[in-house]
Amino acid sequence: MSGVKEIVLTFSCKDSKGLVAAVATLFATLGFNIKESSQFEDENSQRFFMRTVFECPPGYALGQIRQLFKPLGEQYQMDWNIFDTHDKPKILIAVSQWGHCLNNLLNSWRNGTLPVDIVGVVSNHEVMRDLVDWYKLPFHYLPVTAATKKEQEGQIFQLIENYQADCLVLARYMQILSDDLCRKLNGRAINIHHSFLPGFKGAKPYHQAYDRGVKLIGATAHYVTADLDEGPIIEQAVERVSHINSPDDMAEIGRDIEAVVLNRALRWHAEHRVLLNGSKTVVFSR
Repeated sequence: MSGVKEIVLTFSCKDSKGLVAAVATLFATLGFNIKESSQFEDENSQRFFMRTVFECPPGYALGQIRQLFKPLGEQYQMDWNIFDTHDKPKILIAVSQWGHCLNNLLNSWRNGTLPVDIVGVVSNHEVMRDLVDWYKLPFHYLPVTAATKKEQEGQIFQLIENYQADCLVLARYMQILSDDLCRKLNGRAINIHHSFLPGFKGAKPYHQAYDRGVKLIGATAHYVTADLDEGPIIEQAVERVSHINSPDDMAEIGRDIEAVVLNRALRWHAEHRVLLNGSKTVVFSR
């Protein structure tokens, strides 16, 4: 019999004794085998987080597995989900005029090392059209002004709906999303910010860093919220600089960091390794 071969279970709930045992017992009784498991207890909130990969016995459909788990999820008041590991999330990428993050994502996707299905690219500039065409992906040019922002965001959201995209990735898309679109995409939009947040938010962070004489610059991938550059952080990295580096030098150094950090964050999101914990995240990275 055919069916789902491997699943990922993720959940969070109030911590309680016997919780892990109850989950393990349920799946063991059904003939599932644990392949990978990670847990974390937030002692401040007394909330428990878990991600487990199961090998499935023949014959189970994803919907059936979810129904079998539902009573346990209700018993412990879990925020939970179960995913088929072979289902790749559909990703729509937004970009403006810098293509380093976009090219990194497209190259990893083409090589099969990024477990996503990129369905298209949207941009408020034409600069990246040739790159996207080379990868044989749809390119959507949607220019925007202050007067047309609402209409343009409506077009972006319509693309997300049409493609049934699971996530919008802002790969140096240099437009601030409206509060309305942020709410619609809660937990489904990832941004790369070219600084080590919470420092140097907003525009020209490398110039801000230069003016402060910092010795480390960085990049931050985070979920998008209505509060600018305040969303839950998924991944960060830094690189050393010195007094001899100009803002342009810092931007050049930073571009490599940005590409790596965004790629890593999207990979972890696609593998269901990122669980929201209020204004923070729990990341079960490899």
